[in-house]
Amino acid sequence: MHKLLSFGFWNYVARLILRNRILILVVLGIATIALSTQWKNLRFTHTEANLLPDDHPVNVEYNRFLAQFGEEGNLIILGVENSQLNSFDKFNAWNQLADSIATFPEVDLVLSTANLPELVKSEDGSTFEIQPFVDRRITSNKELDTIKKKLYSELPFYKNLIYSEKDSVIRTAIYLKKEIVNTQARKDFVLDNLQPLIDAQNLDIKVSGMPYIRTLNAKNIVDEIGIFLLAALLITSGIFFFFFRSWRATFISIITVVIGVMWAFGILGLLQYEITVLTALIPPLIIVIGIPNCIFLINKYQQEIKKHGNQAKSLQRVITKIGNATLMTNITTASGFATFIFTESTLLKEFGVVASICIISIFLISLMVIPIIYSYLPLPKERHLEHLRKRWIGAFVDWMENMVRNHRIAIYISSVAVLIASFIGMYQIRISGSLIEDMPKGAQFYKDIKFFEESFDGIMPVEILVDTRSKEGVTKSKNLKKLERLEEHIIETPELSRPLSVVSLVKYSKQAFYGGDPEFYDLPTSNERMFMAPLMQSSGTDIGLMSSYVDSTGQIARVTTFMKDMGTDRMERVEENLIAQVNTIFPAESYDTLITGKALVFQKGTNYLINNLIISLSLAIILIAVFMAFMFRSYKMILVSLIPNLLPLLITAGLMGFIGVPIKPSTILVFSIAFGISVDDTIHFLAKYRQELIANDWKIKKSVYGALRETGVSMFYTSIVLFFGFSTFTISSFGGTVALGALVSATLLFAMLANLLLLPSMLLSFERQFSNKETIKKPAFPIIAKDGDEEE
Repeated sequence: MHKLLSFGFWNYVARLILRNRILILVVLGIATIALSTQWKNLRFTHTEANLLPDDHPVNVEYNRFLAQFGEEGNLIILGVENSQLNSFDKFNAWNQLADSIATFPEVDLVLSTANLPELVKSEDGSTFEIQPFVDRRITSNKELDTIKKKLYSELPFYKNLIYSEKDSVIRTAIYLKKEIVNTQARKDFVLDNLQPLIDAQNLDIKVSGMPYIRTLNAKNIVDEIGIFLLAALLITSGIFFFFFRSWRATFISIITVVIGVMWAFGILGLLQYEITVLTALIPPLIIVIGIPNCIFLINKYQQEIKKHGNQAKSLQRVITKIGNATLMTNITTASGFATFIFTESTLLKEFGVVASICIISIFLISLMVIPIIYSYLPLPKERHLEHLRKRWIGAFVDWMENMVRNHRIAIYISSVAVLIASFIGMYQIRISGSLIEDMPKGAQFYKDIKFFEESFDGIMPVEILVDTRSKEGVTKSKNLKKLERLEEHIIETPELSRPLSVVSLVKYSKQAFYGGDPEFYDLPTSNERMFMAPLMQSSGTDIGLMSSYVDSTGQIARVTTFMKDMGTDRMERVEENLIAQVNTIFPAESYDTLITGKALVFQKGTNYLINNLIISLSLAIILIAVFMAFMFRSYKMILVSLIPNLLPLLITAGLMGFIGVPIKPSTILVFSIAFGISVDDTIHFLAKYRQELIANDWKIKKSVYGALRETGVSMFYTSIVLFFGFSTFTISSFGGTVALGALVSATLLFAMLANLLLLPSMLLSFERQFSNKETIKKPAFPIIAKDGDEEE
């Protein structure tokens, strides 16, 4: 390792790059073309993010449910307010829409007022029959009023299934074929067939359901990738040009990061990872992280040109002096992302793998492309070097030095005060396990979700399975009564919607037995069951939906309800209460029960992710601490390097508590990402500080101020680029992406101030402890070269 990172090695690398320019450009071109051929493998996720590992007990239980009853997320709901269907022609149009949708091959079943099955007793009383609720087009408003009155007052079976108990919103339920739910066919059906049909209606139709939500959510992700790339490129290159005032330097940096983006898409395709809400961030992330690499390399090249005007020597020194330091900083950044690999979440693992590979790739591309392009260009003109003498940069450096020299007590007091405030804020952070919180609030499908939640008391499916341990055990009277007790508890729980189970069908059968009188919508008595049994057996009654709520043996019953969108704490309380009630009604010695569903899987996934990312962040801190120890060979330097980088993380956590940003899958990524990036500044500063100590015969103050002046400008440049680069994520319509961008930007800004003010202040205040020859031992490998370290 020492030989690998020695300056003899970097001299060799410099010669290799500059003497084989054509060959390297050809190899880079071939690699870029080869990776671009992998773009054909890019595919966008057709499923929602599963944050749990495949073998997690919650996932195992959920997959057991799916194996028993099939995909639950195959339902699309259309809804329209009753007041809109105020004329028979509009009601006919509503029914015609359902009939049209039913003709598509992707659709398994449509349940609507157009084909609503009505259970009736045959004229001779020997069997139950299913008749259409509406068997023809309606020809008058009077007829429409009669139909609506019958639906709302005489068919309680369809309450909260076809019409809302609260406000009489009328729904159409579209059940897609389960085998297409997680495929491209679902997306094509929703975007190419369903949406145009709905848009053509002269009705304000609300649409929801997991297949629809997932399709439009994925479409938003796809649409935003291009926006992010363009915004990140424009903002970061714009800031780059503002600093350097050189079109040539700006154009070279753009070429470099564009190659990096092409590689990022190629790596995603090569590994055949799906593009998710996380992996979609990687290409713009490469731009944001790649531009600082360009700043360090180009800034050093121009400094060398200004110093001696020799292009060959300047290019060699760029590679030998900056190559090692930039490699170290890119490794620490990649390490922050790589820690996600150690979580058991496939979503995070894929994000960590691709991000860390791409970060090292953009370093290699920058190191080769920038010196090679400059080797073919004439020397920079005097105007291109003007930024090195900018007065405002000098004023900023003077301000930093003045603060460190004369106001260290104020820096410490401010740091402690902010730290105390941060701890107060941290106690106010809430955890969110919401499926929809990060969805675009301005999108119509999000507004439709909230509409259905308000009308039907829930949107996130919760499934309860009851195994009676005996064939046909579900239809036994005692078990039906137990299921009814469970339903009553669910109805009394304000966070849950009216449930659907076999109990509803049995009640409906009794109503039909008594001529459709809604007063008899209840479970039959033992005597009534005896009289109803021949009718049930002869008809084999199933209205096309209830077969999904009892397994083929009649042993396992399924109860489906929907949960309101809420925070994790409240969701856990509802779940605990539901589990307690299920266990009371169905004791474990006689029944096997299971509570699952996408709502609970996502909530458990959020908690799992939080626990794992705490471990991930701890691992990142340990890895980087070991890395610092290896570089500086001093535990005291580990301490002095970690404090300025942990403080910004605590400040950000406190800020989240004060402004109400919850801990959720998107925001807990902030800490590992920001820590991995912010520690780069510490490495640059401490490496330069050690070099200044040796050059200045261990004169501490002179060394601190020298290091501050030397590294302060580059740290300021890169921090500003990173701040505005990550800020581009705030233009997203996804709440999680906005929070991620804003919080990482804020953390990096705090980290810059901590590294430029707190770190040098600590070195000066504790100079005897931190800055002697015993503490600052010779590093395991040199990070920044002295002028004499490379060949002239």
